[in-house]
This record gives sequence, C-alpha cells and structure tokens, in this order.
Amino acid sequence: MLGGIRSYIILNYLKYILINIIIFIGLIWISQVLRILELQHSITTQLTDVINTTLYVLPSFISPLMPFLLIIASFFLNYKFNSSNEILILKQYFSNKNNFLLSLILTLIIYLFYFLNNEYFSVNLYHKYKIKELEIRNNLKLGVPSLNEFHIENEVSIFFDKQKNNQFYNVESIIYGDGQFIKSATVEIEIEKKNYNLIFYNGERVILNKEEKSKTSFDKFIYSIENDEIDILMLDKEHFNTIDLLKHPDKEFYYQGHNRLYQYLLTLVIIIVSFKIIFLHVSKKNNFIYYLFLFLSLLVIQVINSYLIFLLNKNVNIHINHYYLINFFILSIFSYFILKFNENR
Repeated sequence: MLGGIRSYIILNYLKYILINIIIFIGLIWISQVLRILELQHSITTQLTDVINTTLYVLPSFISPLMPFLLIIASFFLNYKFNSSNEILILKQYFSNKNNFLLSLILTLIIYLFYFLNNEYFSVNLYHKYKIKELEIRNNLKLGVPSLNEFHIENEVSIFFDKQKNNQFYNVESIIYGDGQFIKSATVEIEIEKKNYNLIFYNGERVILNKEEKSKTSFDKFIYSIENDEIDILMLDKEHFNTIDLLKHPDKEFYYQGHNRLYQYLLTLVIIIVSFKIIFLHVSKKNNFIYYLFLFLSLLVIQVINSYLIFLLNKNVNIHINHYYLINFFILSIFSYFILKFNENR
C-alpha cells in the first residue's frame, strides 16, 4: 500500500512540474518568436523558420526557472491534497523512513533531469539555436522577397519566377553601381563573414558603364556586397557546461561557473523544502500567504545572488569565498525558518 501511495505522490508531483514547465516555457517561447521577428518584417515568410529555431533555446530557460517551478508544483499538489483531505490520510501512513525514501526518489529523478539539461541538452541545443538565429536575423536584414522581386540595399534588384531556400530561379538582375545586367538560371544568396554573396549560375552578363561595355556568358559568377551590420556568432556563457565555464580564462565565464555550482545547491534545498511543504496542513488563506512568502523569498535569494555575481565581475572588494559564504548564510536562514515552520504544522 505504501508503495502505491509513494508512486501516487511522485507521479502527481512530477505531473505538476511538467505542467509548469510547459506553461512557463510556452510563454517564453512566444516571446522569443516575437523578439526574433521584430514585428516589422514579413511574418509569413519567416514564421516557420523562427518557430523551429526558437525550440532549440527552450531547454536553456528551464534551469534558472527550476527552483520556482518546484515551489509552484508543490503548491498545486499541496492544494490538491488539502482540498480533498488526502493530506490527513497521507500524514497518517508516512513515517520518517517513508518520507526519506520518497524524498530520495524525487531528488534523484529531478536532479538527474536538471543535471542532464544543464550540462548537455541546453548547451548543445543553444549552440544550434544561435547559429539558426543568426541566419534568420541576417536574412531579415537582407530583406524579404515579395511579388517575385528582391531588392538589397539599393545595390541590387533581383526579379525571379520562383524561390526556395534562399535560391531564386529564372533570374534577371540589375547591379546599379557597376551598371550590370544579369540573366541567369539561378542565383543563390550566401552570408559569409561580413559579406552578402550573390552566386549566379548559367547566365549572361551585360556591363554598361564608363569604363566597360561588354557581354559575357558564365557558368558561375559571384557578386559580393559588404555589410557591417551582419551579425556574427559570438560564444556566450550558455554555450559552455559548468566545467568548461570554470576553466574559462574570462572572469565572467569563470564566475558564471561558480553560479552554476551554487544553483545546484539551491535546487537541492528547494527540492527538500518543496517535499516538506507538500504535506503542510493549513487553511487555504494561510496556505496562499505562506506560498507567496516562500516564492518572494526565493526571488530575493536569486536577486542577491545575481548582485554578488555582478560585484565579482566588477572586482568590488569581494572574493569568490565571500560569494559562497554570503549565499550559504542566506540559504541556511531560509531553510531553517521554512523547515521550522513545517515542523510546527
């Protein structure tokens, strides 16, 4: 019977965590889609690419949200147990030994997911996301084809019959600065370093300017446009796992590695606290106030931690040992009051 009750609690707790992840990450996903589109560009031609691309970045948002998701999940589970009076039955059947076993199982499941997401999934998928995002941003800066016409920064106009994956077919082009007129079977747009490269295949080129008047045929012709606004891939902290961050020569990356270590400890504490408050038996009004206080306290803890990281990066008379001592002290006070409150309930 205890095994069935234990499974019931675990499955319900994990269910509420999953629901919270879907809701919060879904809202973040929508904001990311709108951010990349920047609203002033054609949505119809970019929406599919943007939706697919932003899916890659979602795992990187789970880790910083995990402590809050655990608190919210425990709140909903506790509310469910209190509303149906299941909390009284569960407290009767569960001894300290059973509580420890249940908390151990939940901790292992959540921590395994948290670790794999932190060190593997989010790092690898974030790298793919940044590459895809740069492609989309550069394409948006390049322009959006419409009505079988494509104009690039008043330098080149391309008229075509159809297009697919940045390749245009049955093309007639005008290059204004050089007075060139090009007719080709296809043209492909390539973004390389700080250039837009227009690669024409199988066509004819007419040049009419003061220096030259000629007509030539070609199998392949490349015309490059320099553009300082092209974005390039810059590796940031989300590209690295914890060990790589701790080995990084840049101090901001190094301190971010220590922040990751602290977040592992914080998440462990929140898992233990969350499990304790699942069995909290108080009135609905007091329950809401308690959880609001808990949520805000966690928010304050994260704000203080972020401020300490800021001070470390600015070299404001603070050492990495001070960072851990201050955070451990605050986390200890938080844990003591929360667990003490639960003992009295």
